[in-house]
Amino acid sequence: MQRLWLYARLVRLDKPIGILLLLWPTLWGLFVAAQGWPSVKHLAIFVLGTIFMRSAGCAMNDYFDRDVDRHVKRTEHRVLTAGLIQPREALWVAAVLGLLSLALVWTLNGLTLLLAVVAAVLAVTYPLFKRFFAIPQAYLGVAFGFGIPMAFAATVATVPPVAWWLLLANIFWAIAYDTEYAMVDRDDDIQLGLKTSAITFGKYDILCVALCYLATLLLLGWVGYLLGYGWPYAFGLLASAALAGLHLFWIRHRTREACFRAFLHNTWIGFTVFCGIFAQTILFS
Repeated sequence: MQRLWLYARLVRLDKPIGILLLLWPTLWGLFVAAQGWPSVKHLAIFVLGTIFMRSAGCAMNDYFDRDVDRHVKRTEHRVLTAGLIQPREALWVAAVLGLLSLALVWTLNGLTLLLAVVAAVLAVTYPLFKRFFAIPQAYLGVAFGFGIPMAFAATVATVPPVAWWLLLANIFWAIAYDTEYAMVDRDDDIQLGLKTSAITFGKYDILCVALCYLATLLLLGWVGYLLGYGWPYAFGLLASAALAGLHLFWIRHRTREACFRAFLHNTWIGFTVFCGIFAQTILFS
């Protein structure tokens, strides 16, 4: 049981914020694609798949970053970095979770299976991008949002333009919230020579976060226009805009605690957008 608890900590089951930030855009895609309630089968597959793939991604992230994390205040006590488990164990955990995800998606159509392979590659390779890519948060946005085209593929056997607009909105949202996250570790990342959006944006970091939130909301508004959504969806976006403004107020002094608080609070932005979609497609269709 102690070993299982170490594995649970490895894949961050004790910190579900990553699951939620991955789950909300996936649910956006499922409910938009289904134009209402998705099937129980699809809902179960995508919720479980989100948990498995995010967990596998955490295991791979810690494997690649095991020699880096010990130099960062926030990550120096992670179970792999602290030597509580061995690197090969992290790989085994990631492999088992990957196989479980494959078993789930194997029951869906060929297009969804193909997109799942792309999603797996994105999840595994994301940790490497912070070594050379100036804004790895954009790559994270693709990885965290790839459940959107998969949801459309599973539901309607195609990926229409609106799905890619939703994915683009998620990319800007991910840059916003993960820049807040990166602001927490900026000093450590500079010393280690890592690349993050917080470092790339420099003194314009808060402005760039604001612009990314704005781009997210505008793109989501465009999606609503394309789908003919009305006031319930618009109300959800207004609530999200208010939360984004609150986050910008919190991070104005760039303190670690405030930036981390804003990052964690982003789950409510995903939730309010989902509420707008849910109300529009279920209650007012």
